[in-house]
Amino acid sequence: MREIGIDIGGTFTDVVCLVDRRVMYAVKVPNSRDLLGAVMEGVQSVMALSGDSEVARLAYIHGTTVATNAVLEGRGAVTACLTTKGFEDVLEIGRQKRSSMYDLWMDPETPAFVSPRRLRAGITERVDGEGNVLQPLDEEEVIEVVRRLRDRFGVQSVAVCYLNSYRNGTHETRTRDVLRRHFPELAVSLSSEVNPVFREYERTCVTVFDAYVRPIVEAYLERLARGLHELGARGEVQIMQSRGGVSSVKMAVARPVSMLLSGPAAGVVGGRLAGQMSAEPNVITMDIGGTTCDVSLVRDGIVQITKEGRLRGYPLRLPTVDITSIGAGGGSIAWLDSAGGLHVGPRSAGAIPGPACYGLGGANPTVTDASVILGYLNPDYFAGGSMRLDVGLAREAVTRLASTVGLDLDAMALGIHRIMNAQMAEAVRLVTVKRGYDPRRFALVAFGGAGPVHAPLVARQLGIAKVIVPHSPGTLSAFGLLVADIEYDAVRAFLCRDEELDPKALEDVFGDLESEGFRRLRDEALPSDEIGVRRSVDVRYVGQSFELEIPIAAPASARSTADCIAGFHRRHEEVFGHADPARPVELVNVRTVHYIAVPSPELEPPVAEARSGARRAPTRPVCFERSARVDAAIHARAEVLRSGRVEGPCIIEQADTTTVVYPGMHAVADAAGNVIVWTAP
Repeated sequence: MREIGIDIGGTFTDVVCLVDRRVMYAVKVPNSRDLLGAVMEGVQSVMALSGDSEVARLAYIHGTTVATNAVLEGRGAVTACLTTKGFEDVLEIGRQKRSSMYDLWMDPETPAFVSPRRLRAGITERVDGEGNVLQPLDEEEVIEVVRRLRDRFGVQSVAVCYLNSYRNGTHETRTRDVLRRHFPELAVSLSSEVNPVFREYERTCVTVFDAYVRPIVEAYLERLARGLHELGARGEVQIMQSRGGVSSVKMAVARPVSMLLSGPAAGVVGGRLAGQMSAEPNVITMDIGGTTCDVSLVRDGIVQITKEGRLRGYPLRLPTVDITSIGAGGGSIAWLDSAGGLHVGPRSAGAIPGPACYGLGGANPTVTDASVILGYLNPDYFAGGSMRLDVGLAREAVTRLASTVGLDLDAMALGIHRIMNAQMAEAVRLVTVKRGYDPRRFALVAFGGAGPVHAPLVARQLGIAKVIVPHSPGTLSAFGLLVADIEYDAVRAFLCRDEELDPKALEDVFGDLESEGFRRLRDEALPSDEIGVRRSVDVRYVGQSFELEIPIAAPASARSTADCIAGFHRRHEEVFGHADPARPVELVNVRTVHYIAVPSPELEPPVAEARSGARRAPTRPVCFERSARVDAAIHARAEVLRSGRVEGPCIIEQADTTTVVYPGMHAVADAAGNVIVWTAP
């Protein structure tokens, strides 16, 4: 049985193959302008490596390359927004918040570009706050308005966001029926299905984004399926969702907005498994690729989820893996400000032209160029020997920057690394210290192509003793796809004070959501007896603006609701530093997550790596301090696994990444096959 996971990053496409969930193969393919071509090349390569076994399951993560890029680059579908008459400007009014209070020249902070005013139209209909129909839907008006928008502006997709439709979505459902009958070529998204909870602006935002990316996602997945079929991949395609679970293409297309923040989620899932394999349930995951550094927290083996992410600063109200991202990666460009101060990122050289050492035309000095100069990277064995790095071009790029401020080459390269590491340490503080957690009580899981180069020094800055380097850190996000649970999540508004709460009414709502979840997963031919359900409710003090998600036991009863409310007070104390058990609370939304747990693989030692004809020198001059190079020992990862321990300073090489063990540190191989770098003697 062969399973393939594919992750498109900013610089490389990573492809991992598991055979019988025991033997792992991995390849990295440099991205080109044709990302689908890189996917096909990677799949073809890993299929050749793994032999002729049947492809039983194909998981593919594409949020960063399809849905997210469509928004970031402003190239989504021409999208109309139908609202209740009189509420056409909800999308543009927003919350009237300003991120920079006194900036007179700031750009608008609402996503009106997705559906400009000329594409937003009011429709005659009205539902009150209890879900009662006050004014019937004018279906003829719907037809007339959409025909005008299509003929005049070339509308390709329609978002339907009627007032109070989270209480009663019949008008939205009827609007879709009308549009399908008269305009079958148009894509349609309904707020009552995408995000059926209150707060009009947030619900409108997420629904319009869903409509904006829907035609792009559908077309891309069709091309993907066709290309994989031509390669002989007959397995089912599954898609990573923003909350860290995978779903079928059918479920993903039903709500494509859930893919918008899915990019880094698989890495966190893979990092959690790496921690569990090394008996560390509390870990900080650090994914350092070519463009970004993504940091997340795993507590007691549970990935942290937030109910609202942000994209380009706009609210995206979806369950999302709680990740802090900064523009710091191997491709981050080093530059000087007008005062001569050195900065690194957030601008990246990307894959094309890439760092100067790639030899593809890039001239800007990057973190990867600094790593080559300092001796951390082997220029003859980058990405498993699939690329050769040009040390001369790296030196030229960094020298130009160094000469501007009168520094020597090594000093500038060290400065680039130190600034990069300081930025990453601050990102870790944002997910730990700022939220009341002591980073010293966690292990740091380092992955991504550049993760094990930087993580040991970042950990030392933060007092973290243990850095876990997984089997294949450069491709851990692709691996994470294959260990993520299959999930379907649902939410429904349920506004009720605790003293008025009827457990039976609450159980009825949970019952409806669970019936829908079981039906959805059964439609995917998944076994009902393997489906688990997690329940939770959003709770707040009366008068608060935002809620906390609290688990609740099934079935809903006086006991389970009392335990849930007590849990809310405890959680409020943890998050905000205070709680008031005497104050009345209210439930706002109910949530369910249906899941099928995917068993963890029992990995055998990594398959031997091809060396592309290059011989590894036993030592290499490496710069750890200014004007001082030492001959650091060079080890293959397989050697570390055999010997069990190596002393720093040394370099551990493998096909998909390099691990730097700095002076005063040592590395050991544990029973799970992970390499552990201990940052203190």
